[in-house]
Amino acid sequence: MKQRRVVVTGLGALTPIGNTVETFWKNLVKGVSGANKITRFDCCNFKTDFACELKDYDVFDHFDRKEGRKLDRYSQYALVSTKEAVQNAQISFDQLDKDRCGVIWSSGIGGFETFETQLEDFFKNDKTSKFNPFFIPKILADSAAGLISIKYGFRGVNYCPVSACASSTTALIEAFNYIKWDKADLVIAGGSEAPITQASIAGFNAMKALSTQNDNYQNASRPFDKDRDGFVAGEGGAALVVEEMEHAVNRGTHIYAEIVGGGLSADAYHITGTHPEGLGALLSMKHALNEANLKPEGIDYINAHATSTGLGDISEVKAFNTLFNGKFDNVHISATKSMTGHLLGAAGAIEAVALVKSIETNEVPPTINSIEKDEQIPEDIDLTFGTSVSKTINVGLSNTFGFGGHNASIVMKKP
Repeated sequence: MKQRRVVVTGLGALTPIGNTVETFWKNLVKGVSGANKITRFDCCNFKTDFACELKDYDVFDHFDRKEGRKLDRYSQYALVSTKEAVQNAQISFDQLDKDRCGVIWSSGIGGFETFETQLEDFFKNDKTSKFNPFFIPKILADSAAGLISIKYGFRGVNYCPVSACASSTTALIEAFNYIKWDKADLVIAGGSEAPITQASIAGFNAMKALSTQNDNYQNASRPFDKDRDGFVAGEGGAALVVEEMEHAVNRGTHIYAEIVGGGLSADAYHITGTHPEGLGALLSMKHALNEANLKPEGIDYINAHATSTGLGDISEVKAFNTLFNGKFDNVHISATKSMTGHLLGAAGAIEAVALVKSIETNEVPPTINSIEKDEQIPEDIDLTFGTSVSKTINVGLSNTFGFGGHNASIVMKKP
């Protein structure tokens, strides 16, 4: 049986540094920080009062009032980023077999804001407030996948993989697999998250996971830096149109990149902490490269998970060191979360868009804010501190890891 090849033909992004792919990529290469003081609620009693919020976003610019009120922010972000990806892929819906078109869309926590505000209202009013009839569908993590399929009439595979912050890379790998296995011809894959809420910020503060550099918030996300003190929360979504290669060629659409490998693994170590030697991260990268039939030295660029946490950044570096046997001659590594913040379940999709654009433009976006490497990091590893780098990128890899010990790595190359 002929091996079915899988390509990316459409991109959409709604991020703290740009509400379209074009703006997102321009600001990513320029090294623009998306951090700002939180505007959505009063943070005077919180240890952290900043995050990477969306800028110039109004729900009613995208939805009428009736529809907008039915959607949690995470579903709004899903539909908005998907619309851009669908337009970008130049899809003619009357020419598609919609039974073979699907949606695999992820979110780490789904409608968290809806859940929080509805319960707050309920208990504030002595349990007399009525629940919104849309409460349940608004909070479910799989609702966005259903909403996208309804909007575009896609009757194929449809579900929501949840693996914490590895969720949307898992969604992309699943889309790759379904097409490769001849169970679909086209899949919209991605993720969205709306975690900038009081309970979320307070909860991550309690875990000591968030940065508390309130007086230096624009520079607070500093992956690999010796003075990093936690991640910066971000919100938004990103969508990729994933398609069988001949299907894309027959449509006459532009092909951005080919997906050639995906790897999933578990740390089997701790519910929140990464394995100190990066064993799970190493295994997911190995699986992805083995499927791609590539050796580590064939990688030109890695978009690292690197959230700016003390343990997580070092465990990933240790995985890199083992994978490359301590020789980093060709590869550039960067952490785009230094600009976007950490979008939790949407992080992998945002970073997959960044990876595709890197391959397309031969540009490595920088790791901003980081000045001095942690002393545990090898001197010769190039983490692209400060400014972007132009280089030929034929093969790129993206990592995302999540609470629970979930690891996901995806490999793409020039078409």
